[in-house]
Amino acid sequence: MRAVGMILAGGNSYRMKELSNKRAIAAMPIAGSFRSIDFALSSMSNSRIQKVAVLTQYNSRSLNEHLSSSKWWDFGRKQGGLYVFPPTVTVDNNFWYRGTADALYQNLDFLKNCHEPYVVIASGDGVYKLDYNRILEYHIAKKADITIVCKQLPPEEDVTRFGVLKMNEDCRIEQFEEKPMTSDANTISCGIYVIRRRQLIELIEKSAEEGRYDFVRDVLIRYKGVKRIYGYKIDSYWNNIASVESYYRTNMDFLKPEVRNYFFRTYPEVHSKVADLPPTKYNPGSVVKNSLVSAGSIINGYVENSLIFKNVFVGENCVIKNSIVLNDVYLGDNVHLENCIVESCDTIRANTYYNGDDGIKIVIESDERYVL
Repeated sequence: MRAVGMILAGGNSYRMKELSNKRAIAAMPIAGSFRSIDFALSSMSNSRIQKVAVLTQYNSRSLNEHLSSSKWWDFGRKQGGLYVFPPTVTVDNNFWYRGTADALYQNLDFLKNCHEPYVVIASGDGVYKLDYNRILEYHIAKKADITIVCKQLPPEEDVTRFGVLKMNEDCRIEQFEEKPMTSDANTISCGIYVIRRRQLIELIEKSAEEGRYDFVRDVLIRYKGVKRIYGYKIDSYWNNIASVESYYRTNMDFLKPEVRNYFFRTYPEVHSKVADLPPTKYNPGSVVKNSLVSAGSIINGYVENSLIFKNVFVGENCVIKNSIVLNDVYLGDNVHLENCIVESCDTIRANTYYNGDDGIKIVIESDERYVL
């Protein structure tokens, strides 16, 4: 493909509450065996983008470990490859990334040394499968300066945490508002953009000269009346996980057969770093209904409408309903969880009861297995 990929994976979200205390949003576990960034990386690999840069910053250790080998997404090649760019102190600059536009500006040398005529920019917190070739074809056919991938949400959906846009009959964007207080529109930006490489360099350099650091507000919204900015509508599955509620809902969607079939059983595949773990063990007396249970787990209790991630131990007489249990969790005997998200590397004491009666409850306890 005639494009280079840039994945913005350095941000934090207060909407994630305690879940983002020890990891980047792009490193959040999804569907038992994946990380959020896997979906953007897989889409780029499946679209034959050979050179991809991931811009990391906030709590990036686990994300960097996940990206330590590029072979899982087929980027281990002589030409191109996978690059990870954290903020770097230089003679000319000692700032962290002050925004998405500043993150691109601090890595302009990478873009200037590329030869691909186009750039695909994506966020690391989206769950989707997308062929970027179709967007590039659309971008060229429209003679667009910038193309924004967008999706129409149901009328009851809250759009105030997204960029909301309105288009004319030709799909040219006429209005664009970032995270409005209220809006009568329901078409939102998916955080995926296609732009010509030289034009991106020019716009980012101009924004830096004026002390502007946000790509959406200082490039897309600012230039919407000057540049030819078009929207590319998608109707396939897409979700953003940048809040506790959306993270919970996105994972729960994988309990639906149509969503599982779309991501796991239809081409192209979603790739991720593979862990060498034994298969799940279901001991006598265990009951599992409509749930996803990942490798390395041992189940002794009752699990219903839940996702059990890797290396989870579920003790005797445990009851887990409508909950997400992240990696490396030990659940003692007689634990009851309902409408909960259990943070990774936790030890939940025996005879403990948690219920998210008024919303999703995040359960965090100290890991006694590693206490000296």
